[in-house]
Amino acid sequence: MATVKLHGNTIHTSGELPKPGAQAPDFVVVKADLSDVSLASFAGKKKILNIVPSLDTGVCAASAKRFNDEIKKLSDTVVLTISMDLPFAQDRFCKAENITNVITLSDMRKKDFGRKYGVEIVDGPLAGVFARAVVALDAQNKVVYTQLVPEITQEPDYAKALAAVIRDFFGRSQLS
Repeated sequence: MATVKLHGNTIHTSGELPKPGAQAPDFVVVKADLSDVSLASFAGKKKILNIVPSLDTGVCAASAKRFNDEIKKLSDTVVLTISMDLPFAQDRFCKAENITNVITLSDMRKKDFGRKYGVEIVDGPLAGVFARAVVALDAQNKVVYTQLVPEITQEPDYAKALAAVIRDFFGRSQLS
């Protein structure tokens, strides 16, 4: 069980993020068209899992917008913004904010993503939604970076998440 803060108050999550070097747990979540997707749906791509409490909050919206802008530079990487929000709300948000490079996914159906990744909040006023976290995966779904944001009201470290996926196995940047 990990701890994070909400406005300075400690709350607990259902577990721990997967460790760098580990194989990412598979999951099944729901896209805007109500179809199920899993890690296999993004085979061969590097992935940034932008895990958020709800896109209906300012900080979550800001992270989706920032990743939407940043991911344009990386053709071999997808950003998956995952929350408990309904797919309809996620789709409305993306259309209203002109977000076209981030894929929003909901854990509304199976409700096990949060437990598999250790991000489900288990107490406090946000119990049942996800803590803010970022998990970066290579193309083989190996974890290359994680961040459980210590204060839910703060944005993640975008630079570190992006740096983790823009390096190939020789350590060269794909942006240069």
